[in-house]
Amino acid sequence: MKRTRVVTLEKITTAMAALAILTTLTFTSSVHAVENLEKDSLKLGFIKLTDMAPLAVAFEKGYFDDEGLSVQVEAQANWKVLLDRVVSGELDGAHMLATLPFGTAIGYGTKADIISAFTLTLNGDAITVSNDVWKQMKPQIPMKDGKPVHPIKADSLKPVLEKYKAAGKPFNMAMTFPVGTHNMKLRYWLAAGGIKPGFYAPPEDTSGQINAEAMLSVTPPPQMPATMDSGTIVGYCVGEPWNQQAVFKGLGVPVISDYELMKNSAEKIFGVTKEWAEKNPNTHLAVIKALIRASMWLDAENNKNRNEAVEMLSQKQYVGADYEVLANSMNGTFEYEKGDKRPLPDFNAFFRHNGSYPYYSDAVWSLTQMRRWGQINEYKPDSWYMEIAKKVYRPDIYMKAAKALIAEGKAKTGDFPADNESGFKAPNADFIDGIAFDGTKPNEYIDKFPIGLKGKQKIVGGKIVE
Repeated sequence: MKRTRVVTLEKITTAMAALAILTTLTFTSSVHAVENLEKDSLKLGFIKLTDMAPLAVAFEKGYFDDEGLSVQVEAQANWKVLLDRVVSGELDGAHMLATLPFGTAIGYGTKADIISAFTLTLNGDAITVSNDVWKQMKPQIPMKDGKPVHPIKADSLKPVLEKYKAAGKPFNMAMTFPVGTHNMKLRYWLAAGGIKPGFYAPPEDTSGQINAEAMLSVTPPPQMPATMDSGTIVGYCVGEPWNQQAVFKGLGVPVISDYELMKNSAEKIFGVTKEWAEKNPNTHLAVIKALIRASMWLDAENNKNRNEAVEMLSQKQYVGADYEVLANSMNGTFEYEKGDKRPLPDFNAFFRHNGSYPYYSDAVWSLTQMRRWGQINEYKPDSWYMEIAKKVYRPDIYMKAAKALIAEGKAKTGDFPADNESGFKAPNADFIDGIAFDGTKPNEYIDKFPIGLKGKQKIVGGKIVE
């Protein structure tokens, strides 16, 4: 017998009440979204590295949705492809090396106006060498309780380079991009140990190997462990999980993290073209709001959410590495030699230490290193460094997004820098060579280095000239 559905007044009332609740919930979830979005469907790019985490979290936790944004997050083959696609407009924005926009600002390789109102992460890199190089380095490294004393300086690598030189073999190391953070950090570590990493002389010579003792070249991050295993390179600087991957696979040993090299340096930023930001100011603000919430979530309550974040990142559409490899650094530890796991709570810092704020001083540091190695081959006055830093980094947009989150009750005033923040961190000497950096005095800083261009020096015909 066919059953007839009876609609009673009570059922109608219940259904209307449920609809009202649903409507209220839907409205509440977007009531604080930025109004008048110029574009609500976005494609954002990233490279398969742990520090893309804020993008994954903003997507998975619904923070983009809360801002009325429909976002597609897409892995890119390498930094050059990613940059080209942002510049062409195929990507609306992307996870970028913190130094990359300064290369485009000066026209090194690609000329483009990229801006950043958000720092995705502090720290997060390491320098790894092959097992054979590590074996040769180890006799020069101080030991305590049977373990190497950290941080390990590049001085211990010099005898190894001498052996390679005597045998007529090049000492090849990899980084990820010529105007990238990994290049600058690897060069810094080598030079602090008295090893010359080579100069650039654009546009004639962009190899970066002029007068080099260690030969640095580009390899995409996920390919580094396999490239080292093949013998093409003997070491590299890269972000996670590709240093810990070398440990897990028995291919090499990370010798130093960038936190030990130069404490709390800006490593990745979220970048968009200036044209895109000016055309889509409300959309840009909405993206920054979502990313701030994601970075807060990643560092909340002593990293209580990191295991969930590692689960996200282990998915193939994000980083796609094993959970255990990703968790090694994300959970506040770092493994050097197999079994030598040590606490490193700030290896990945996303929000604490004002980690997501775009400091001008971080921008100036990037430019000083580009000048030091000849990518900027002419002397520039201090005012030029300030001008470029303020052209690229946009703390004004960041603070507008922060204040919107405070007004919505999603953040507190004390979570962010004060209104009178200058954008310059206090001078500090938290570098492996102890050389103090003051972002307001870039030329004075450059002149302190025993290795590298200084003053009015430049590279001409493969030589340093005054």
